[in-house]
Amino acid sequence: MSAPRLFSPEEIKKRLETVDPVLCVEEAFRSFSRGEAIVPPPGELIFDNPPGDVHIKYGYIGGGAFYVVKIASGFYENPRHGLPSSNGVMLAFDRRTGALAAILDDRGHLTDIRTAAAGAVAAKYLAPENVETIGVIGTGLQAELQVKFLQSVRPCKNILVWGRRAEAAESYAERMRKDGYTVAVASSVEDVAERCRIIVTTTASHEPHLHGAMIRPGTHVTAMGADTPDKRELHADIFAAADLVAVDSRVQGALRGDLKGALDARTVELDRVSELGQIIAGTAKGRSSAGQVTVAALTGLAVQDVAIASAVIAGDI
Repeated sequence: MSAPRLFSPEEIKKRLETVDPVLCVEEAFRSFSRGEAIVPPPGELIFDNPPGDVHIKYGYIGGGAFYVVKIASGFYENPRHGLPSSNGVMLAFDRRTGALAAILDDRGHLTDIRTAAAGAVAAKYLAPENVETIGVIGTGLQAELQVKFLQSVRPCKNILVWGRRAEAAESYAERMRKDGYTVAVASSVEDVAERCRIIVTTTASHEPHLHGAMIRPGTHVTAMGADTPDKRELHADIFAAADLVAVDSRVQGALRGDLKGALDARTVELDRVSELGQIIAGTAKGRSSAGQVTVAALTGLAVQDVAIASAVIAGDI
């Protein structure tokens, strides 16, 4: 039996240049909602001092060559020490024999990419066609990537950002300006909700940022930071006000993040919630009018990891 192929961070980034992550994740969502993927509940470790969490996600797509196990971490004080907040590794095993086929030493990069791609997929089917300003809640790497991946589905170079720390928001604005974006720093979350018809939340908050009364008609919100049972970026009342609610997985979303909070508060019923894969496949409706309020509450699905890892190693093993 041959030794597993080791993919370095540099090689992974090089190979991603030939992959369309948005299409990759879109097809993964479609497969999941068709019942073609096996994705058990994720495992996780949550730390208090310093604050952080580790996710173990795993699964396979029917007909695929590999099953994938991913370990990904987020330690939110790392940037203060000059370290990236995310890290991790993906392991791909031959689905026919169980042999370890590849080690993807991505340091969390593939998770970052597939998460940003999921935000673009949500916007493709749920966001207004014309976007004048992208509202961003959060100032980290994912706040950058979400905007950059949105360009493929809703091109817009104007950003309004809000961060809990003013200096972090200013630093984010400076980084994005260097990449050709026009960026203003909002004085409040209310300011973002007032001025933006597409809003992306990218934080690890345990307290909601956005409330239903803030959201104006025609707004789409993608919330992608609340990926554990106790994290919250959206108040439960947003779900009552929304015309359409979508998630990556109803089963997983009912157990963690913003949808769990809304279900616990009884501001939404699970039968009102669609999966992105259903919308992509046309078995559930996406945005149907300009004035609708739409919400995508994403918790991160192992099928995304399976798809992006398989795309990186395709043709090599």
